[in-house]
Amino acid sequence: MTSLQLPGWELVHRGKVREVYASADRVLLVASDRLSAFDCVLPDPIPGKGAILTALSAFWFQRLDFVPNHFLSADFAQFPAELKPFEEELAGRTTLARRTRPLPVECVVRGYLAGAAWEEYQESGTAGGHQLPRGLREASKLPEPIFTPATKAAAGHDEPIPWEKCRRLLGDETAHAVREASFEVYDYGRAQAERAGVIVADTKLEFGLLDEELVLIDECLTPDSSRFWPADRWEPGRTPPSFDKQFVRDYLTQAGWNRQPPAPHLPPEIIAQTAEKYREAYERLALPRRPV
Repeated sequence: MTSLQLPGWELVHRGKVREVYASADRVLLVASDRLSAFDCVLPDPIPGKGAILTALSAFWFQRLDFVPNHFLSADFAQFPAELKPFEEELAGRTTLARRTRPLPVECVVRGYLAGAAWEEYQESGTAGGHQLPRGLREASKLPEPIFTPATKAAAGHDEPIPWEKCRRLLGDETAHAVREASFEVYDYGRAQAERAGVIVADTKLEFGLLDEELVLIDECLTPDSSRFWPADRWEPGRTPPSFDKQFVRDYLTQAGWNRQPPAPHLPPEIIAQTAEKYREAYERLALPRRPV
């Protein structure tokens, strides 16, 4: 599934991966199988990806009872009756949630030095404006997690912003609240993932307001919003293989793509391997673990 038309509900947003439909005080978040890399949607979908993103977000939302969130259900049997004719298109890849007013800031928490943070550190010794100790290497664990917010862009790259600008955009009270909630979600997710042999190197979270209450929205701790590494393959000095779309980014970089649209097609073996990495992330994090 790469796109959907859903009569009777208003399409309020079509992102790189999700469509959001609204009706009164409810929304449907429909996760497609589209894959974006370097802020460009690739021409080839990843089979089963939307279902995995939906199931993994539902897994986390139902456990985050200490942070209010928008989740209602990912079980199609509990969806409004008027959606029954669209069961084939929606079931398994759709979240029914409360409608909120999304905040204009993406909340990124980093526990390890990777990606854009590593690039910044090499240039200036900082990550997201945070001064870090000297001598860290790629994939090093940070002394403590850091909060590196960004502005949400309708198109193109999201732009990291300093803490001071985050406070101006959200207001001082809300900015401190989202930072604290982001750390709480990251700490919980990191601890749970460690038991499954997975490192959550960093994650991106989004929040909205529901009658002035701050709530966690969108997706949560998925391979699209987080950097997952196998714990037994991690060592400072190199980036471990990941259970996320970093695998595709690495392929596209090695293939020489200049990161400008249109994006190239992916070979069948890369599509298959990417789908397997998403499945493994879900199985490790969300399925009951058998005793050894």
